[in-house]
Amino acid sequence: MKIDWQKVNGLLPVIVQDETSKDVLMLAYMNKEAFNLTLTSGFAHYFSRTKKRIWKKGEESENTQEVKKIFLDCDNDTLLLSVKQIGVACHTGSKSCFFNEIKLNGEFTKTLNIKKPLNYDVLDELYHIILDRKLNANPETSYVAKVFNRGENAILKKVVEESNELTLACKDLTKFNTYDEFKKEQFGEHIKDNPEYDVVYEASDLVFHLLIALAMHNIHPSRIYDELARRNGISGIEEKKSRKI
Repeated sequence: MKIDWQKVNGLLPVIVQDETSKDVLMLAYMNKEAFNLTLTSGFAHYFSRTKKRIWKKGEESENTQEVKKIFLDCDNDTLLLSVKQIGVACHTGSKSCFFNEIKLNGEFTKTLNIKKPLNYDVLDELYHIILDRKLNANPETSYVAKVFNRGENAILKKVVEESNELTLACKDLTKFNTYDEFKKEQFGEHIKDNPEYDVVYEASDLVFHLLIALAMHNIHPSRIYDELARRNGISGIEEKKSRKI
C-alpha cells in the first residue's frame, strides 16, 4: 500500500473514529510530516490549514487521541483513524465535531453534547465563535453576522474606526497624566477619572475587530503569535531590511 500524496496535493483528509463507540469524532488533515509523527508517537498529529503548522491533538486541551488503528481507503487518498479519545474531540466541548444536523428538508438543528469546558486561550475561543457566527448566525440577532453580511469594506472600516478610537484614548490618557492636577478637563469615557481603562477598552475593541478581519480570510490568530516569535530577538531595523520590496 502507498498513500497517493500527489493526488491530494500533499494534504490528506483524515476521518477520526472512536475505537469503542465507533462515533465519528472529527475530520482533519495530515501532510507527510504529521503522518510520520503520528506513526512514530502513536498519537494523532495533524496539519492545520488555518494555523499553517503541525499540531498534536490535545496540545492545549490535553484531549489527546491515542491511535489504535489506521486504515487507508481504496483510492489511497483518505485515512481513517481508530483512536482512544481522551476527553472530548471538539474544541466546543462536544464529544464529536459533527453536531450540526442538516435535515433532508434543508432545516438546520444543533445538538451540542458538552462534556466539559476546554483549555483554550481567549483569542482562540473568540476566533472560533466568530467563525461560527460568520457561517451560522442570523444578522438580525448577531453583531458579527451583521458585519460579515455588510461585506469586506464594512469589516475593514470597523478596524480603522477602532484604531482611531484607541489612538484618541491614548492621547486622553497622556493629557490626564500631564494635566490632571489642574482639573480643567474630565477624562474617562467608561469609568470616571480612569482613562487608562479607556485604552484597555478600545484596544479590546480593536483586537476583536482584527479577529473578524482575520476570520474573513480564515487566518487563525496563532499565526500572529508565530510571526512575532519569528521576529523575537531580531533587530526591527534588520527585520525591515530583510523584507522583499
